Amino acid sequence: MIHLRAGGTSVVVATDSGRLPRILHWGADLGELTDAALDDLARAALPAVGDSAVTYPQPVPVVAQLPEGWLGRPGVVGSSGGARWAPQFRDATYALDGTLLTCEADDPEYQLALRIELELLPSGLLRQRAAITNAGEPWRVETLELAVPVPSEATELLDFTGRWALERVPQRHPFGVGAWVRESRGGKPGLENTMLLLAGEEGFGFRSGRVWGIHVAWSGNQVAAAERVPADSRRISGAELLLPDEVVLAAGETYETPWLYASWGDGLDELAARFHGYLRSRPEHPSTARPVIVNTWEAVYFKHDPETLMRLAERSAELGAERFVVDDGWFLGRRDDTSSLGDWTVDAAVWPSGLEPLAQRVRELGMDFGLWFEPEMVNLDSELAREHPDWVFDAGHGPGLPSRHQHVLDLGHEEAYDHVFGQVSALVASLGIAYIKWDHNRYLLDAGHTPTGRPGVRRQVEQVYRMMRELKAAHPGLEIESCASGGGRIDLGVMQFADRVWPSDCNDPHERLEIQRWTGLLLPPELQGTHIGAEDSHTTHRSHPLDYRAEKALWGHLGVEVNLLEASEDEFAQLKGWVAFHKEHRALLHTGSVVHGDLSSALRLEGVVAPDASAALYAFSVVERAATWPPGRIRLPGLDDATVYRVQPVFPGAAPGGVLPPWFAEGVVLPGRVLGTLGVEAPSLDPDRSVLLRATAVPGA
Repeated sequence: MIHLRAGGTSVVVATDSGRLPRILHWGADLGELTDAALDDLARAALPAVGDSAVTYPQPVPVVAQLPEGWLGRPGVVGSSGGARWAPQFRDATYALDGTLLTCEADDPEYQLALRIELELLPSGLLRQRAAITNAGEPWRVETLELAVPVPSEATELLDFTGRWALERVPQRHPFGVGAWVRESRGGKPGLENTMLLLAGEEGFGFRSGRVWGIHVAWSGNQVAAAERVPADSRRISGAELLLPDEVVLAAGETYETPWLYASWGDGLDELAARFHGYLRSRPEHPSTARPVIVNTWEAVYFKHDPETLMRLAERSAELGAERFVVDDGWFLGRRDDTSSLGDWTVDAAVWPSGLEPLAQRVRELGMDFGLWFEPEMVNLDSELAREHPDWVFDAGHGPGLPSRHQHVLDLGHEEAYDHVFGQVSALVASLGIAYIKWDHNRYLLDAGHTPTGRPGVRRQVEQVYRMMRELKAAHPGLEIESCASGGGRIDLGVMQFADRVWPSDCNDPHERLEIQRWTGLLLPPELQGTHIGAEDSHTTHRSHPLDYRAEKALWGHLGVEVNLLEASEDEFAQLKGWVAFHKEHRALLHTGSVVHGDLSSALRLEGVVAPDASAALYAFSVVERAATWPPGRIRLPGLDDATVYRVQPVFPGAAPGGVLPPWFAEGVVLPGRVLGTLGVEAPSLDPDRSVLLRATAVPGA
């Protein structure tokens, strides 16, 4: 028996009888356990078995095998032309290095070897991966799926769906017998990707109800499943989803899975905190204050000209921006989205002196210079596609359906990879680019590698990772944003290289509140791009006051897409005030613990509490009209029970309309236990309005 402990988590793994690892417990820390206690724990977990082990509960295997009587989704699927299709790995050996457990096992008849790694990270996050090696005839890998168990009290599932400009839409289901399976087949996780698959106690929320969840750390095709077999073993699992013959192992070759991450918590906030703690502990995590961005997209779209963008840069510096990003429209022939992708040279017709004068002026103004690219894509109306049509994916029926007039450039061709890398790298060097907004708008559907037409999706993901890694190595300090029509590529695979994600192309604060809230289950605020958009949303055509748009953009890596050249002086002054407020609080926002209130469907409470609980900032929002009113008290989560806090409303802009409670006038001074248990009376606001509350520890109180 192996007992791994870290970050308030215990993982108990059975490693007996030469079998692959079986997890007997994953969840709350069990404390120090003797070997004798672990043995008794194992015996206590054994079911009463009658005439067939197949029909009785059994410890959930990390990699399920058909010959061991598992009736659910198999962990290993593959064959050699129809033979060697039911592997049985045994004679497992184990090595323990701190909280990393490695298992190696063989199937001598099939000439296959399997390695499994389980690692419990300091934040309490568990991750697993596996690798299979072939020593015989070519063996086609179809599935190598890893799983973690969930207990019988996990009776409800939560996952996410979505579409363009409306990502991370939650959906709940009973956890019934059978499998709930979510697949992504578009060559990226996709706008509809679940991101996390969660199982928990009925009605679990952010602050209550035990919950367990998994995440597949891969930027390509993938599958996540929640499964309850008739014997009532319950598990959640995930894997890369492989296309036909995408991985065929010759003798001596190995296939390795992406990491499967697993977190649990008493409520979703604790589950998310384990992801946040891990991400913040990485050496590659951004270590400098996240610069306020002005992005040109919604301000000018494709209407580029040097004078306008120069004035926009100067106005951005006045605003307090620290990074200026030129979005789509700067390269050869690009007047709309119908042409020119792949021609990554500056359009001399628009920029007769090149982009150098603008980049230089941006730096003179004290800002970083950033530029938009879509390195994986190509328009058929482009010089690149005309010169190299064989570099466009083709499964045998031509390049396939266009999406936004574009197709996918097959980076599996080394010449194509070298061409794109060379163009992008040269511009980064010559323009002093500090930041790339890396977009990815078309799904990889019939993505056949020419001339064979064999699937090229997995290779494409590997090449994208390679290009990001090599660009960062060639240009130290370069930052990359992962954008894929908005939130279509948000995963811990791309986060090895990305410093920021774009959760959605929608800047409407009504939608952004929910999109950011649920994306935050995986990523902390400093990794989410959050922009103040126009008063009339470009995607939903809703209209919102500036203060509401700015407050919702406050909770991440702040940016602005308002056209500053058309803003009135009053609007500009308001924006400048919000930018200053964000800078004042971003150390808290980007290092603290993210918390939420479990309120009615009409209300939202979100906040960040400092690591030492000395301060906190909350936003209370009304998102729809409620049948009962006023809203009543709201509890402020995450504070230290014994610390006394002064709680006051803060107004970086104008005070909201509605009816404000009496305590707003002078604030209140109360212990954290009272604020978290009884709370404070909420203001009665109109829909899509919010107010900020700041809690500060009172010295000596």
